[in-house]
Amino acid sequence: MCGIVGILGKGPVADKVIEALHRLEYRGYDSSGIASLEAGRLEVCRAEGKLRHLEAKLDRHPLHGDIAIGHTRWATHGKPTERNAHPHATRRVAVVHNGIIENFRELKLELEALGVSFQSETDTEVVAQLVDRALLEGKSPVDAVASVLPRLRGAFALAFLFDGQDDLLIAARRGSPLAIGYGDGEMFLGSDAIALGAFTNRIAYLDEGDWAVLTREGVVMHDEHGAIVQRPVQTVPAGALLVDRGNHRHFMAKEIYEQPEVIGHTFGHYIDLENETMALPDLPFDPRTVKSISITACGTAFYAGAVAEYWFERFARIPVSLDIASEFRYRETPLDPDGVTIVISQSGETADTLASLRYAKECGQKVVAVVNVPTSTIAREADAVLMTLAGPEIGVASTKAFTCQLATLACLAVSLGRTNEHLSREDERRLVRALMETPRLMTEALKLAPEIELLARTLAKARDVLYLGRGTAYPLAMEGALKLKEISYIHAEGYAAGELKHGPIALIDETMPVVVIAPFDRIFEKTVSNMEEVAARGGRIILVTDPKGAEAAPVDAVQKLILPEMPATIGPMVYSIPAQLIAYHTAVIMGTDVDQPRNLAKSVTVE
Repeated sequence: MCGIVGILGKGPVADKVIEALHRLEYRGYDSSGIASLEAGRLEVCRAEGKLRHLEAKLDRHPLHGDIAIGHTRWATHGKPTERNAHPHATRRVAVVHNGIIENFRELKLELEALGVSFQSETDTEVVAQLVDRALLEGKSPVDAVASVLPRLRGAFALAFLFDGQDDLLIAARRGSPLAIGYGDGEMFLGSDAIALGAFTNRIAYLDEGDWAVLTREGVVMHDEHGAIVQRPVQTVPAGALLVDRGNHRHFMAKEIYEQPEVIGHTFGHYIDLENETMALPDLPFDPRTVKSISITACGTAFYAGAVAEYWFERFARIPVSLDIASEFRYRETPLDPDGVTIVISQSGETADTLASLRYAKECGQKVVAVVNVPTSTIAREADAVLMTLAGPEIGVASTKAFTCQLATLACLAVSLGRTNEHLSREDERRLVRALMETPRLMTEALKLAPEIELLARTLAKARDVLYLGRGTAYPLAMEGALKLKEISYIHAEGYAAGELKHGPIALIDETMPVVVIAPFDRIFEKTVSNMEEVAARGGRIILVTDPKGAEAAPVDAVQKLILPEMPATIGPMVYSIPAQLIAYHTAVIMGTDVDQPRNLAKSVTVE
């Protein structure tokens, strides 16, 4: 979502704010802006589009203040225009905002009845105007913000800058993350720690409902009731927050190629390699008494959960229900107190997934969070946290976070199966050995890149692409289709291969590429029959398989992408590589913005 930056510096800070905003570009945005104090007076500069447009404006009209707030906006209310860009300001206060003020309409009507005139289409301007009214009534900046926050309904992060107050920033969060950075006579504020990595390695995070008053001497934090609280300050190792593309053209490519390493880290965290056993942390429930598992997530994380559904039922023999989080939270499904809910989120801030977590806890279930950000809201509120250890993922289209989610969920499934004795000690050893092959096999899969780049030249001409798979290859087909849609803007759909004759076959003609994900397994022959149906109608088959599958497939394929033979358990992780590379190279050829595709954001912190 949107990115927030605030700096209380020792000298001009506009360049530092821009640098921090660049670090937040991975969140996705369509406009940007900065507010500073010039001789104590509020000055605002905003621009539509990429940050370079804002930088060009600042080159013509520099800001020299030593205090500033900045913002990258992803439009929710109001079009992505300069008028709607943040910061929004009155003569007395400027504000930047991430999230949605759900009751902004009634607040706006109230203000308009008092004669307030609005300049934008956004919900955010309501916040600026409310604080401005409180200041007009004689309240101090701190008291003004404190009086307005309880009136706001929704999920948000806010940062305020005040006219004539050159040593004061105020920040607040409810549902959207904010980090505080500590410097030497300086203070920093950001949507996440990545934004602040160039300035400090001492970071604290606001808890849900917190608001904070920053001066150059430090910060005073308040909880949602106004009580002064302390939040732990973490010292982050030097360089841990610094991210770049390395020698890759895009962050997405870098992250695809990082997968063998990060998968190895994840398995190393959850597996006792010496004894070939699972070594997960203690869970807040007895796996032997778990009667059911509910998995809920959004987007790519949902497809990770869809793969895990097969693993939990096969290895642990526990029935699983799988829901998209936005449906789960409103369906009000009855949850057995003897069941467990697993929530999956890269950012740990996904609004619908967080709401699902809270619903499950209200129903008396224990919640296990599979997340990539240990300081996230979901991680803090869950009963147990299983980190995916993917490291910062900058590309909006998830790659390494997805496969690390799969790795973590596979370890959990095997651990549960061993604990409830559905897996023997020898079964566990065999599965551990298979899992530990994954990094090597992923490295082999990456060698298909030159072939896939050539294939992408053909795919880039397609209007529609169909993906088919069976078993765990079915959710992988959906994930492959999602990746292609996200970054190349080509319409694609993933289907269970057995559903082909129940509708999708009507789409197939000689112009339709059909990507078939089909390792040589016990259901390979069933998938072959579907390929024959596609071939009979002139469809252009792209077969992703292994040597045995390539040899056994009786139909001609436009191209066969051949992966090494591997145990079925690790197939979804390794077969993710060609699915990601197909999308990546197709998008590159089409010239789209691979790392920041249109209309998308990295972390969806509002509905």
